[in-house]
Amino acid sequence: MKIKLLITALMLLVLSNANAQSTFQWKTGNSGGYAYRYVTNDPTKSRFYTLKNGLTVILSQNNKEPQITFKMAVRAGSNSDPKTNTGLAHYLEHLLFKGTDKFGTLDYAKEKPLLDKIQGLYETYGKTTDPETRKQIYKEIDRVSGEASKYAIANEYDKMMKSIGSTVTNAHTAVEETVYEENLPSNALDKFLAVQAERFRAPVFRLFHTELEAVYEEKNMGMDNARRKTYEVLLKTLFPTHNYGQQTTIGTIEHLKNPSMVEIRNYYNKFYVPNNMAVIMAGDLNFDEAVKKIDKSFTYMTAKPLSEYKPAPEKPLTTVQRVDVYDPSAENLMVAYRGFASNTRESLLLDMIAKILSNGKAGLMDINVNKQQKMLNSGAGYNQMKDYGMFIMSGSPKSGQSLEDAEQLFLQQINLLKAGKFDERLIKATVANIKLEDLNAFESNDARAQAIMNAFIQNRGTQWRKILASNDEMEKVSKKEIVDFANRFFLDNYAVIFKRKGVDKNILKVDKPAITAIQTNRNEISPFTKNIISAPVKPITPKFLDYTKDLSFGKSGIADVLYVQNKDNGIFRMTYRFDKGSYNYKLLPYAAQYLSFLGDDKKTAEEISREFYELACTYSLNVGTEVTSLTLSGLDQNFDRAVVLLEKILTNCKADEKALDAFKSRILKNMDNQKLNKSMIMNGLTSFAQFGADNPFRYSLSVSEVKNIKSADLIDLLHNLTNYKHSIVYYGPKTLATLQSDIVKIHPLPSEFTPEAPFKTFTYAKTDSTKVYFADYDMVQADIRWVRNGGLYDPQKLAGISLFNNYFGGGMGSVVFQTIRESKALAYSTFATYQVPASRTRETAMIAYVGAQADKMLEAVSGMNELISVIPEASKSFALAKTSAENSIQTQRITQDDIIYSYLADKKLGFNEDSRISRYNQLKALEFTDIRQFHSENIAGKSYIYCIVSSEKKINLQGLEKLGPVTKLSLEQIFGY
Repeated sequence: MKIKLLITALMLLVLSNANAQSTFQWKTGNSGGYAYRYVTNDPTKSRFYTLKNGLTVILSQNNKEPQITFKMAVRAGSNSDPKTNTGLAHYLEHLLFKGTDKFGTLDYAKEKPLLDKIQGLYETYGKTTDPETRKQIYKEIDRVSGEASKYAIANEYDKMMKSIGSTVTNAHTAVEETVYEENLPSNALDKFLAVQAERFRAPVFRLFHTELEAVYEEKNMGMDNARRKTYEVLLKTLFPTHNYGQQTTIGTIEHLKNPSMVEIRNYYNKFYVPNNMAVIMAGDLNFDEAVKKIDKSFTYMTAKPLSEYKPAPEKPLTTVQRVDVYDPSAENLMVAYRGFASNTRESLLLDMIAKILSNGKAGLMDINVNKQQKMLNSGAGYNQMKDYGMFIMSGSPKSGQSLEDAEQLFLQQINLLKAGKFDERLIKATVANIKLEDLNAFESNDARAQAIMNAFIQNRGTQWRKILASNDEMEKVSKKEIVDFANRFFLDNYAVIFKRKGVDKNILKVDKPAITAIQTNRNEISPFTKNIISAPVKPITPKFLDYTKDLSFGKSGIADVLYVQNKDNGIFRMTYRFDKGSYNYKLLPYAAQYLSFLGDDKKTAEEISREFYELACTYSLNVGTEVTSLTLSGLDQNFDRAVVLLEKILTNCKADEKALDAFKSRILKNMDNQKLNKSMIMNGLTSFAQFGADNPFRYSLSVSEVKNIKSADLIDLLHNLTNYKHSIVYYGPKTLATLQSDIVKIHPLPSEFTPEAPFKTFTYAKTDSTKVYFADYDMVQADIRWVRNGGLYDPQKLAGISLFNNYFGGGMGSVVFQTIRESKALAYSTFATYQVPASRTRETAMIAYVGAQADKMLEAVSGMNELISVIPEASKSFALAKTSAENSIQTQRITQDDIIYSYLADKKLGFNEDSRISRYNQLKALEFTDIRQFHSENIAGKSYIYCIVSSEKKINLQGLEKLGPVTKLSLEQIFGY
C-alpha cells in the first residue's frame, strides 16, 4: 500500500510539473527561422539545434534568475591523445585561456616570431636526449619566453569574464571530453558570445612554459592524491586495451617533459571543429534570440571530416585481477566490474543494481554492511562512459579488518542479489526516489546543463529521449530480470584495487626546470578587450530580500516557525534548528551518529530506513559547533507520516550495546585515519596557529573518553533533543496556517525549553611574532599556509574585504594567481583570502596558501611574502574586480529556504535587513586607495605563522629556520590524542 501511494504521488508530481503528455517522444519544431528537436515531457525544456556548419546547440530555458550556465563541449579528451603525446588534450584546455591574435597580446606582430621560435625550440628539445644539450635548449626557451612575455597580457580572458559578470570560469578534461564552463548574467549574452567566438577562432599558445610548469605541479598533486592514483590503476586494470586504461588524462611524466606545440595545434585543428562541438546553455534565455546569436557568432567555423577514436573491443575478463597501491593515507579498496556502452539495457540494469545495493538508506550494502557496522564505510555506483561503464563497490575497512575480508563482504552482497534475497518493493522505491532526485536536480541550471552535456558527449544527444525515459523503463524491470542478469554478469571477472598504507616506490617527481619570472602586464588591455568591457548592456537591477515580506513567521507551541512556501512542486524541507552544538555538548555529534544504528520499541534500525525510503523521504541530524539541525525532506504527500516516524525514533530509540561497541571501534579507527590525512593535518596546524593548543580542531573526545561512552548518555541527549530551544524552518507547499495546524499535533513540545549547557569558547592566539609550525608527511609537494588573526569582525567592512579578496587572491585574474602561477610558475594551486566569520563576536584571519614542489618551497614563500608586503596596483584589474563584485550581487537571486537561512545569517551579524544592501552601496564608493589602505593596515608588515606540511626528507629545514623559529609538531600535539 505504501509503495502504491508513493508511486501515485510521484506520478502526480511529475505530471504537475511537465504539463505535457506522460511519455517521452522526439518531436520537431521550427521557430525564429531555426528547426529544432525536443522531447515531450522534458523537465529541462531543452531544444536541440544543428546549425548549418554542424555545430550542435542545446538550450534549456529556466527564467527563475537572470543567469545562464554555459558549457562549450568538445567530444575529445585523453582517449584521443596521440600515444606519443599523452596529456595533450588536458594541456590544450589550459592554453584555451591564453587568448588569440586579438586578445591576450599587446602587439601580436612582434610576439608571433618569438612564439614561432619557442615552438621550434620545443620540437628540437623533444628530440634531444643528451641532458646537457637539453639544459641549454631549455635555457634558450626560458630566455625567448621572457622576451615574448613582454607582449603578452596574462589572463585577459579572465578580465573579460569579470567585466561580463561571470561567477564561474573553469574547464575540465576527461577521457572523452573537454568542456569550458561559465556562469554569466543573462544581460551580457552578446558580449559573452563575442568573447567565446573569438576564443575558439584561432587560439595562440602563449606563456607556454610557465603554464606547462603548472601542469607539472598538477601532476605532482596527483601523485600525492591516493584517490587519483587508485582510480588510474583501476582503469588500467579494467581496460588493458582501451585508452580508458592505457592513457591518463594528465599524461606521463616523459610526455610532459617533452611537449610538442605542433602536436597540440594538430589536435586542436582535428577535434575543435563544429561537427564535434556543442554550445550548451541553461537558464534565463529566449530560445529564438539565443540560437540566432549563437549561429551568428560561430558561423565562421567550418565542418571537417572527423575520425573519432575507435577502440578494439576489450576481451572479457575471465579471472579476478588484484592490484596493490601504496600511499601514506588510510587503507581502502575498490571492487569493479567492466560494464557496457551508454544507453544500453545492460547499463540501465547496472545503474539500478548499484542503487539497490547502495542508496544511502535501504540498499543491501546500507542495511547489511553500514547499518551493521561491518566496515568503516561502503558504497556502490555505476560510472557510465561512452564505450563502457564501470560498476564500482568501494569502502574502507574497520579496525582489525583486512582488505581481503572487506572484499568478501562486497561479494556477499552480490551473492544475495544473485540469490534474489531482497524485497521486490525495493525496486519500486528505488525508481521513485530517483525520480524525486531528478526533480530536485533539474531546478539547477548547472544540473540541467551537465545532464545535457553528458548526453552530447556520449551519443551527440540523440538518445536524450531514452535518457529521460530511463526511469520509466526502470519501473518495468522485474526482480527476475535483475536476478537473471546478475547471475550472468557478476562472475570472477572483476578487478580489486587494494589501497594499502605504505611507501609508493613508483613515484617519479617531475623535475623542476629553471624558470625566470615572466612579465604578466596585468595593467595592460588589448583593443578587443577594451571594446568588450566598454560595450553597453542593459543593467540588471539587484533584487534584495525584504525579511518582512519574503518569509513568514509563526508559532508551533513555544517554538518559532520560519516559513517560505514552495509554489513549484510537492517537495518539502523542514528543519528543527537548535542554537546549540558540540561546543555545548561534546557527546552530541556522537549521539547523532549513534541514532542511525538504533531502532525503537517496535522497529529495527533497518526497518526504519526502509520505511523512510518507501516514503521517498529522508532525514539527517547534523551537529555543528554552534547549531544543530534535524532536517526532514521529501514528498509533501507523506509529510505527516514522515514526521511521526521521525518523532518516534527520536523519542523512543533504544540503546543497543552491540551497536555501541562497534560504533566506538569505528570512531577510534576514524581517529587513526585522520592522522594519515594530510589535509586534516594542515587543518590541525592552522587551528593550532590561530588558537594554540586549546583549539577547536582538538576539541573532541580523547581515546579514553571514546572508550568510556555510555549508551545512556547518548540516548538521553536524543530523547530530550526537542526539549531544548529550537525553531522550525519550513519550505514546502503547505500554507503557513496548515503547517502550524499540522505540526503542533505531531511535534509535541514542553511548556518551556530546557536551558542549554554552557558554551565552550576559545581564546585567539596573538600572532605577533613570526613562527613556523611544521608537520612531517611523506609527499611529493609542500603545502604552505600563512596564518594571521585579524581582530574582531566588523560586518560594515564586508564590502571592502570582499573586494580586496577578489582583487588580491581570488580567481585567475587575481594578483596572487598571476604572480605565483602565471609569472613565476611556482604552483598549480594558490590563493590568499581575508576570512570573515559568521558572527561579529569572532575574529577575522588572513590565510594564504601555496602548494608547490618541495624544492620550490622557499621560492614560493618568497613570492607570496613579496605580495603580502606590497600590493601591486593594477587599475584596470581593480576596476574589473569591482565590476565583478557588483555584478554578482545584481544577478544573485536568493530563493526557497535559502531566504530563511540568509535571514538567520544576517541576524547573527546584527543586520535587520538583507546585508547585501549595505554591501552593494558601499562597493560603489570604494577606490583602489581603500584597498591599499586595508592591505597596509591588515596585511603588510605583520607577523605570520607559517604552517607547512611536507616530507622532512625533501624539504630544506635550514631554509625554514630563516623564516622564523621552527616547531615540529607531532600528530598527538596536532590532534590531541
